Amino acid sequence: MADVLQIIALAIWSIFPAYVANAAPVVLGGGRPIDGGKKLSDGRPIFGPGKTIRGFIAGLVAGTVFAVLQGVALGFLGNYLLRGFLLSLGALTGDLLGSFIKRRVNLERGAPAPVMDQLGFVVVALLFASPALYLSWEVILTILILTLPIHLATNILGHKLKLKDKPW
Repeated sequence: MADVLQIIALAIWSIFPAYVANAAPVVLGGGRPIDGGKKLSDGRPIFGPGKTIRGFIAGLVAGTVFAVLQGVALGFLGNYLLRGFLLSLGALTGDLLGSFIKRRVNLERGAPAPVMDQLGFVVVALLFASPALYLSWEVILTILILTLPIHLATNILGHKLKLKDKPW
């Protein structure tokens, strides 16, 4: 049982900067859209108005700073700056990719895309961070499993706090 708890703790500790990066734009975003309001030849926005420059930068900074604070808490900065930056950049890129795909299949802003909404940002974060974050398959699987209920719970909370229009 202790091994399972250690894996869960390591999974949460390892992916938390990506969670922070993914959540920060909800609170700190707004302003000019990343795509500048441009549309592709299909007539749909590239990403849509919900993906903003300020939100992207806020997420990148928040996730990276959180990872640095993790390193400081351990008394060993090591590669926490790089790890945090890559996890954050990956999470935000994964979220943008999800929005791009949703626009291509004609899903409106805020429309649910089960699995992609919950796991897309985490999968891309793990891929981006893989040069600096070495995790076992058990930890990666645990991250994927835990992210589903954590993502759902935080989105419901964000909706109740009126930070999000939809609870997903």
